[in-house]
Amino acid sequence: MQEDNKKKMLNLGCGQRYSKDWVNLDFVSSDTKNVMAYNLSREIPYPDNYFDVVYHSHLLEHFTKTDAERFIKECYRVLIPGGIIRIAIPDLEQINKNYTKFLELAVNGDKIAEANYDWTLVEMYDQCVRNEPGGEMKEYINNKNLINRDFIKERIGYFFNIVTSYKPSGWKLFIKKRISDEKINLIRRIIKFLINIIPGERYRKIGKFRLSGEIHQWMYDRFSLSRLLTKYGFNMIEKRTAIDSYIENWQNYNLDTESDGKIYKADSLYIEAKK
Repeated sequence: MQEDNKKKMLNLGCGQRYSKDWVNLDFVSSDTKNVMAYNLSREIPYPDNYFDVVYHSHLLEHFTKTDAERFIKECYRVLIPGGIIRIAIPDLEQINKNYTKFLELAVNGDKIAEANYDWTLVEMYDQCVRNEPGGEMKEYINNKNLINRDFIKERIGYFFNIVTSYKPSGWKLFIKKRISDEKINLIRRIIKFLINIIPGERYRKIGKFRLSGEIHQWMYDRFSLSRLLTKYGFNMIEKRTAIDSYIENWQNYNLDTESDGKIYKADSLYIEAKK
């Protein structure tokens, strides 16, 4: 492989988590100087055998099962021989383990376990079935009477603070200061009702949202993801943590960890492989 300071590294679907040492691509650019906007449902816009490293975090599950196979094949194509792929995704295996664990405890009357069971169902299904931004997950986290706050923070880490610290701005803040939450909720219900009775409008709105990219189209565990990587030629497949990697100086890039060392998304499955 090339010298460390000359390695070409590609971060796909980066959102707002990117490093200036990498080539960063996303469907919409969060920083026009450092992130290139590109429709990743097409090919990756680079030649064969070009990158030393390809990385993507919580992106693969947003593709359909068929499109995910095409995407992994593209990742393989643009890597040099011996190049590294690193993938972070929601861990279906861990969600399933939590489901069965908390189910048994909830049946036996454990109220904390019951709350954790409810959250685990939200983790498992909500981002697949929701019809509006944030879905049930946003509503659940913003419940002021949460009794399993620490468990949820442990599961989703950084995202918990984003959702709970959200403050409306502009006209939304203007309205919120002058209208009670009860009246705002009533207005929302009335608007939803009116939308639902307009022929075709409800379906147009839902269809537009579900094609926006927020929805999870498939889920993976360490077996299914490893099998997918093997199918398209990858080898030396390893399950990783947020901090260990084939990639030299991985932690310095702060892609799976924060600058203070905390894990960005603790609910992730990390898998690496080589071409």
